[in-house]
Amino acid sequence: MSEFFHSVTLDRDLCMGCTNCIKRCPTGAIRVREGKAAISPERCIDCGECIRICPHHAKQAIYDPLEVLERYDYTVALPPPSLCAQFNNLEDPDLMLSALKGLGFDEVYEVARAAELISEATRRYLAQPEVQKPVISSACPAVLRLIRVRFPGLLDHLLPFIAPVELAARIAKRQASVRTGLSPERIGAVFITPCPAKVTAMRMPLGSARSAIDAVVAIKEVYPKLLSLMKTAPNEPLSRAGRIGLGWAESGGEAAGLISTERYLAADGIENVIRVLEDLEDEKLGALDFVELNACAGGCVGGVLTVENPYIAKAKLKRLRRYLPVSRNHLPAERDGLLHWDAPMEYQPVLELGSDPQERFARYSEMQRILAALPGLDCGGCGAPSCKSLAEDVARGEAAVEDCVVLMRERMEAVLRALRIDPRREP
Repeated sequence: MSEFFHSVTLDRDLCMGCTNCIKRCPTGAIRVREGKAAISPERCIDCGECIRICPHHAKQAIYDPLEVLERYDYTVALPPPSLCAQFNNLEDPDLMLSALKGLGFDEVYEVARAAELISEATRRYLAQPEVQKPVISSACPAVLRLIRVRFPGLLDHLLPFIAPVELAARIAKRQASVRTGLSPERIGAVFITPCPAKVTAMRMPLGSARSAIDAVVAIKEVYPKLLSLMKTAPNEPLSRAGRIGLGWAESGGEAAGLISTERYLAADGIENVIRVLEDLEDEKLGALDFVELNACAGGCVGGVLTVENPYIAKAKLKRLRRYLPVSRNHLPAERDGLLHWDAPMEYQPVLELGSDPQERFARYSEMQRILAALPGLDCGGCGAPSCKSLAEDVARGEAAVEDCVVLMRERMEAVLRALRIDPRREP
C-alpha cells in the first residue's frame, strides 16, 4: 500500500485549469500548474468539495463496482441511514432493505443500528468527570483528517470511538461467521457510501489498525438498481433501527441522539466546520459538552455520491422516522470497549513549512517577506488559492514570485512606459 490513498482523483483530460477548486479546498491541497489542477496527496482529506464544485467534472471519486460481491462466499450489505432518504414515498425501510438482498447480498445490517450503540456509549462517556470537553464527534472521516492536519491542538477532544459503519462491519461479520461457519475472510462486508471520505476510511482507517469493511460502493450506483427491485422484491422484516439511528443521516442527528445533554453544537459544510474548529481552538466554545461536525452540507444526506437534494432528503427522513421507536439497539456497559480506537490518532504535520523548528522559522520569515511584496488580491491567477499560499509555495521552492500575474502585468506596464508606449492605448 502506498503512503497515501485517496478516493478523490483528477482526470487531467477533463480539467480546464479553472480556479474553482483551489478556492474551496479546506487544506489548500490543490494548485493549478501548467494549465491543469494538481492535488497534493499529503494535504487532501477526501472531503469531496472539489468534486462538488468542479464545473467540468474533472474531479471524480474511486469506489468499488457492485461486481465486488462475487469475490466473497457470503456478503453483508451495510446501508447507511442516508440511503433511506433517497427514495420518494418510502414509508417502510424494510422495502429498501429487502431490495438490497434482491441485489445479491446475503444479509443486511443497518449502519443505523451501530449508530444507536455509539450514541449510548457516548452518553456514558460524557458522564465521566475526567473527560475533556467539549467532545468532538469522530464519525466524519473528512473532519478527522482535517483536525489531524490543521487543528492538532484539538486531537485530545475527539470522541475515541470508531465510526458507526466500522462498528457495523465488525458486528455483522462476527455474527455472520458464527451463523454460517465461514471464516471472516470469506465474508464480505460492503458499505454503500454517500461520500468519498468513507472510501478512504476503509483503505486507510483512522483509529483502527485495520478496517473490517471489505468494499465500498456508491449510493448513486446502487440507487437506480434498487428502484426497480423495490417494485418486485418480497418485503421482509429486516429493519432493526429506531429514530436515533436514522437521525445520524442529517446534521444534528448524532448530537440530538445523546438526549442527556442540550449543551451541544452541530455544524455542517466544510467552511462552517472550519469556523467552528477555529473557535474551539481559540477556546470560545468551552460551555459545550459535545460538538458534531459534518463536512458535507446537511450531513451525510449531502454527500457527493448521493442522488437526492439534501434538504429534500432531510424532509423524507423526517417523515420516515416519525412512527419509529426512539432506539432499538442497546450496548451492555461491559462491551463499551468494542467501540474504542485501537490505534492512536496522531498529528500529521503536512502543513508545516519544514521538518524542524529552525527550518520552519527560516521559511516562515521568507514567506512573510514574499507576502509583503505580493498584491494581496487573492485572485488565484497564479494557480494558488491566495497570495499567502503562493508565498508559502515560493518559500518551499515549489513556485516563483514571477507566477503572480498582477506583478507580471505591472512589470510589463513598466517596460512599456520605459519605451514610452502607453499600455492603455489600443493596438
